[in-house]
Amino acid sequence: MTEPHSSKTVSASVTEMTELVLPNDANPLGNCMGGRVMHWIDICAAVAGGRHAGTPVVTASADQIDFHRPVKVGSVLVLRSSVNYAGKTSMEVGVKVWAEDRASGKRQHVASAYLTFVSLDPSTGSPSPVPHLVPESDEEKRRHEEATARRKARIEARS
Repeated sequence: MTEPHSSKTVSASVTEMTELVLPNDANPLGNCMGGRVMHWIDICAAVAGGRHAGTPVVTASADQIDFHRPVKVGSVLVLRSSVNYAGKTSMEVGVKVWAEDRASGKRQHVASAYLTFVSLDPSTGSPSPVPHLVPESDEEKRRHEEATARRKARIEARS
C-alpha cells in the first residue's frame, strides 16, 4: 500500500500496449468496434493507474472518449497511457491510441480518452491514498493543468 505523502513522477505510470485487430473485433463494415477499443483503453489506463497507486484500482468514470478514424481488421493498435492528475484517492489517466501500419510503421491517431480511477486498499476494498503526482516535462505540466481544470468541471457538474 502507498504511503500517504509519497510522490511519483508521471513517467512511473507510463503504459504502452499493442493489440492486433482481428475479425472477431470488427463490426459488419470491417472496422474495429468502438466498444472493443474502449475495452483496451480501460485496460491500458487501469495499468497506468495501478502503477501510480501501487494498489488495485477501479474505473470511476470515462470522462471523454473521442474516435478520430476507423481502424480496419489487421491493423495494429498502439495504446499509451499515463496519469495526468492525482488527488487524494483518485487519478485521471489519459490514453492515446494509434493505428500502426505494419508495412511502414507509420502511425495514425485514432482515439483519445480520459478516465478516472480510484485506488483501493487490497484488504478492505475502501478507497486508499495515492501518491502525489510530480509532472516534470512541459508536456506533463500542461496535461496536469488541463486535468486539474477537467476535475474542477466534473466537481461543479456534480453539484
